[in-house]
Amino acid sequence: MMIDNQNIKKILSALDKQIGISQGAPISIVVCGGTALFALKLILRTTKDVDVIGKISMSHGRIKIEKIDEFPEWFEKAAKIVQRDFNLPDNWINTGPAKQIETGLPNGFEKRLVKRACGEYLTVYFISRLDQIHFKLYASLDRGGYHTDDLFALKPSSEEILMASQWVLTQDVSSEFRDILKSFLMEKGYENIAKQF
Repeated sequence: MMIDNQNIKKILSALDKQIGISQGAPISIVVCGGTALFALKLILRTTKDVDVIGKISMSHGRIKIEKIDEFPEWFEKAAKIVQRDFNLPDNWINTGPAKQIETGLPNGFEKRLVKRACGEYLTVYFISRLDQIHFKLYASLDRGGYHTDDLFALKPSSEEILMASQWVLTQDVSSEFRDILKSFLMEKGYENIAKQF
């Protein structure tokens, strides 16, 4: 089964219940990618997985995002049961984007997160539209395809493309990557922004 805006609430609610049954602890996770896009009704499409950047902890009343190297055993057990019940693919919830915490998140990222409680144990923080634009521009330069489709479905303004461009250059400082960015911007009609790099 693919994950979409029709079933995501049921899937996350089921995961919450299974965390309780597995004697797990409350956990707050940060989710990006397709799940965040349709959960916030930014783009309505399907996805095969839930991409987790990290987990949330509170420090002096402020949100802090911590990398998850691997989910706790009770979380994995709960996810396996949900996978079976909803006929989801292996690794349907994963920490694929976790290294993004080490390479750096856009400025103000934590303040823009959208919090959704999924029950007693699970809280999901979805990344914002602006941060999707940052991530999708980076993915477009690296992989293209549906990432580029997603980027322009978000209808970014020139100012947002400029902000995202400045950020992606902190992710790869090579001159080759800068040239890839400039070519992409020129191709997509952002000549004025491309000239700034």
